[in-house]
Amino acid sequence: MRALIQRVTRARCTVAGRITGEIGTGLVALVGATHRDTPADAAWLARRVAGLRVFADEAQHMNHDVAAAGGAVLAIPQFTLYGDARRGRRPDFLAAARPEHAEPLYEQFCAALADSGVRVARGMFRAHMEVELVNDGPVTLMIESPGAAAAFEPEGQSDGA
Repeated sequence: MRALIQRVTRARCTVAGRITGEIGTGLVALVGATHRDTPADAAWLARRVAGLRVFADEAQHMNHDVAAAGGAVLAIPQFTLYGDARRGRRPDFLAAARPEHAEPLYEQFCAALADSGVRVARGMFRAHMEVELVNDGPVTLMIESPGAAAAFEPEGQSDGA
């Protein structure tokens, strides 16, 4: 699984004019899954996001995680994180998991975040979303679960490393 994380002062997701999720200080997590991702990947990614020390302490060093900062996470399902634009002008999404595989992983990611004590607001799976955010810093990080790199290797093949 893959997540693009942005530290924000506020963010919200709207679908068809209705707010589905809104936060103040916290993180926006754009979350994508690939074919080989498992519930273990979702749990690993949630632990990593919850534990990111990207919020300032008293000395203005990035030493606090989102819970310690009193923040929340706005989790947005984002299959385009697995888009490949290396050839042509139209990206392909062959590495992105099908919705019936990706949606349960997204839900497991959100549940694992909540279980770690982080308030979670959500986007909406299979919907056209409008996401508004005020990036703080900016601080933006890409995180991949350990199995994410294998998504780009055909099964049974490796580079020999």
